[in-house]
Amino acid sequence: MEIAHPINYKLQSKTYLIIIILSGIIFFIPFLGHVHLFDWDEINFAESAREMIVTGNYHRVQINFQPFWEKPPLFFWLQAGCMKLFGINEFAARLPNAIFGIITLVTFFLIGKKYKNPRFGFIWAISYLGTFLPHLYFKSAIIDPVFNYFIFLGICFMFLSVSQSSSKKNLLYPALSGLFIGLSTLTKGPVGLLVFLITFFVYFIFKRFKNFPNFRKILAFIFLFIIICFFWFGFEVINNGFWFLKEFLSYQADLFLHPVASHGEPFYYHFVVVFIGCFPISILALPVLFSNKGVGKNDFKLLMKILFWTVMILFSITTTKIVHYSSLTYIPLAFLATVYLDNVFENNFYIKKYVIVLLVIMGFVFSFLLAALPYIAMHKNLIIPYLHDPFAVASLNVPVRWSGYESLIGIGYFVLVVVAIIFLYKKEFIKGILFLFYSTASCLFIYLMAVVPKIERYSQGPAIDFYESLQGKSVYVWPLGFKSYAQYFYTKKQAIPVYGEADENFLLKGNIKRPAYFVIKITNTGFDSTCNNCKLIKQEGGFKFYKRDPASDVKQ
Repeated sequence: MEIAHPINYKLQSKTYLIIIILSGIIFFIPFLGHVHLFDWDEINFAESAREMIVTGNYHRVQINFQPFWEKPPLFFWLQAGCMKLFGINEFAARLPNAIFGIITLVTFFLIGKKYKNPRFGFIWAISYLGTFLPHLYFKSAIIDPVFNYFIFLGICFMFLSVSQSSSKKNLLYPALSGLFIGLSTLTKGPVGLLVFLITFFVYFIFKRFKNFPNFRKILAFIFLFIIICFFWFGFEVINNGFWFLKEFLSYQADLFLHPVASHGEPFYYHFVVVFIGCFPISILALPVLFSNKGVGKNDFKLLMKILFWTVMILFSITTTKIVHYSSLTYIPLAFLATVYLDNVFENNFYIKKYVIVLLVIMGFVFSFLLAALPYIAMHKNLIIPYLHDPFAVASLNVPVRWSGYESLIGIGYFVLVVVAIIFLYKKEFIKGILFLFYSTASCLFIYLMAVVPKIERYSQGPAIDFYESLQGKSVYVWPLGFKSYAQYFYTKKQAIPVYGEADENFLLKGNIKRPAYFVIKITNTGFDSTCNNCKLIKQEGGFKFYKRDPASDVKQ
C-alpha cells in the first residue's frame, strides 16, 4: 500500500475514528428488533442458533432438530451468544452483523489511512455506511457481512505479505491471512477459499508472479487455515466420518452447478443487482472501475479490481443466483468510489458529467420508489385491478395503519441527494460527500423503522402472528404448499417431536395424538379434500389457518 507523507494526522485521525464509531452505533444498532425476521435466510440462520441453545449442542448445526450440513457454525455461534445475552429474538439474531458493521467501518478507515491518509479512510467508511445494500445487510441476520469481512481481511494480509515492502521472512501476515480465510470457511464454507485463490491467481498473472510467496509463507497460510477449519470440519469428520465431508462439499457443488430453491436467474443478474442496489457507490466507482490509469503503479487498486471482477464473474457463472451472493463486491466497489472522490477532491477536478447525470437519475428512481411504496399501500385500489395473483390481492387487504407521512421520506431523500450533487458540482466536496452518504444512511434508518414493519405485515405478518400464538403449546404446526422456517422459530418449537415434509400425510390423515395446525396460501384450493376433519380457523391476508384435532377429541 502507498504510505502517506509524514504529516501529523493524529488529531484528525482520532476525530474521524470517533465519528465513524458513533455513526456505526447510531445507524446499525437501534431498532434491530423492530421487524420480524424474514423468510428464508434470516429465520433459517436464527433458528439454527436457537436450536443450539435448546439442545445445548453447539457443534452440530440443526434445523428442525435434524442435521443441517449446508452451513458451518461460526455465524450461528455468534447469534447464539447474543441470544444468551439478550434473549431469543430478532434483536439478538441481527446484532452480530450490526457489531461487524461497526468493525468493518473502522477497518476501512484504518486500511484507508495506511493506504493514503485519514481522509481517504473516512470517505471509504462513510461511503459503505451510506450505500443501500451494505447498510441493509448490517441490519440483517444473514451470514454474508461476517463472511465477507473475513475474506477481505484474509486478502489484505496476504497482500501485505507479498507487497514489495514486506520481508520475505515475515510469516505473520500469511499466517493471519490463513487464519481469516479459515474463519470465512467456518462461516459459510469453502467458497471463501475459492474466491481468495482465484483473486490472487489472477493478481499474480498481472504481476507476472513477481513477489510470489515462498514455500514458508504458503506453509504458514495452510497451517493456520487447517487449524481453524479443524475446529469444526475436523471434529465432524472424526465424529461422523468422511461421508459428512462428502455431503457438505456435494451440496456446495450443487449450489454452483444447479439452481437451488428456484433461484435460477440470467447471467447478468448480479450486474443489475450491484449497479442498482449499491447506489451511490456503484456510480461513483465507474470512472475508476473501467480505467487502467495508474493500475500498474498501484497494486492494491489492482487487487481490489480483481476481487470485484472475480466475485462478479464467479457468481454470474453459478446457476444459483441469490442477491447477497455478490455482496463481497461491495467492499472493492466502495474502495474504488473512494479513489475517485479522493482524486477529484485532491486535484480540485470537476465531477464527470455522466456521473452527475447518473446520480440525479438513480437518486430520483430510488426516491420515487421509496415514496411510491407507502402511497400505493395506502391507495391499494390503484393496483389491485392489475394484479392477477389472488394471494397478492388478499395480502394487500391486511389492515395496516398508515399515517400518511411515510412518502415524505422518499421525497426528502431526493431533496438531500440534489443538495449533495449541487455541492459536488460546485467543488464543495466535503459537504457533498457528507450530504450524499449520510442522507442515504438516514433515509434507510428512518425507512426501516417507519415503513418496512408495515410492509412486512402484508407479506408474512398474519402467518407469524399465528405461529406466535401457539408458543409453548403441545401441537404440530406446519405450512403446506410453500417452504418456510418461521413455524420453527416463532412457535419456539421444542426438540420433540421431530416432523417435516415426510410426515405431511400423517399430519393430514394419520392418528395424531396432539392437535395439528396448518398454514396454507389461499391459492391452495385443494387442501380441504386432502385433510381429514380439518376445520378452518380463520383467513387473514393471503393465508388460511386450519386445525385438526386428535381422533379422540373429534369423537367427543
